[in-house]
Amino acid sequence: MEHEYLKKDDATRVRVLSEALPYIQQFAGRTVVVKYGGAAMKDSSLKDKVVRDIVFLSCVGLRPVVVHGGGPEINTWLGKLGIDPQFKDGLRVTDAPTMDVVEMVLVGRVNKELVALINAAGGSAVGLCGKDGNLIHARPQGQKGIGFVGEVASVNPAVLESLVSDGYVPVVSSVAADETGQAYNINADTVAGEIAAALNAEKLILLTDTPGILRDYKDSSTLLHQLNIQQARQLIDDGIVAGGMIPKVNCCVRSLAQGVHAAHIIDGRIPHALLLEIFTDSGIGSMLVASEYTMYR
Repeated sequence: MEHEYLKKDDATRVRVLSEALPYIQQFAGRTVVVKYGGAAMKDSSLKDKVVRDIVFLSCVGLRPVVVHGGGPEINTWLGKLGIDPQFKDGLRVTDAPTMDVVEMVLVGRVNKELVALINAAGGSAVGLCGKDGNLIHARPQGQKGIGFVGEVASVNPAVLESLVSDGYVPVVSSVAADETGQAYNINADTVAGEIAAALNAEKLILLTDTPGILRDYKDSSTLLHQLNIQQARQLIDDGIVAGGMIPKVNCCVRSLAQGVHAAHIIDGRIPHALLLEIFTDSGIGSMLVASEYTMYR
């Protein structure tokens, strides 16, 4: 009989493809903003899988936009140039020489490497930073003693809309300028969230080095698969969401409040995490939505 010739692995692949179909149909033509960073950026085999996932999204009709940082590579190049990396309250102190290095590394190296990888995998990527097409208008973050660390003052998504409508994958580094042309280093999660909001994206997906939002941060089995804005804020108030997860959750909440349909915090250390989250019934991370009435995967 025919089914005897189907190996177990092949049967699993077919089941997964079949499960993906309604999601492909639901999200075709919709924009998905992916914040790429963490281990998935440092590990070359994970990097290849993320790149393939992004090309897959594009090939099945979604419109991926990639936003990236690149902290470890910035530190490497600061070291090569004899500049000591400094941090204050978790923010990189960015004086003028450090800002030069940040811009060179993020815009010149990390961005172009990602563009080349996506193109080599069969995609059509275009590299940008916040300066291109007046995409992001920056302002100083305002904290004393941190130098050229910025915030997003506004987003003009016209250049991104033009690119995605023509089938390109924009790859955006988190450097932008103010009205005088002064460059600023902006948190890449924040940039991704604001771009997702400006594009009215279907999804904002943050690739992180954690399984998602955990009720007990030491126990991955306490992963919260779905929650709304009110629940997310309560978790912060209760101290369950703490440390570096607070800005990520706040970034998701802010994007949802501005019209993004769903925000996801997923584990970029898991191979093909993007496809598992978007195209399977159970997903693998935490999905945040605006209210309990909009729950869907």
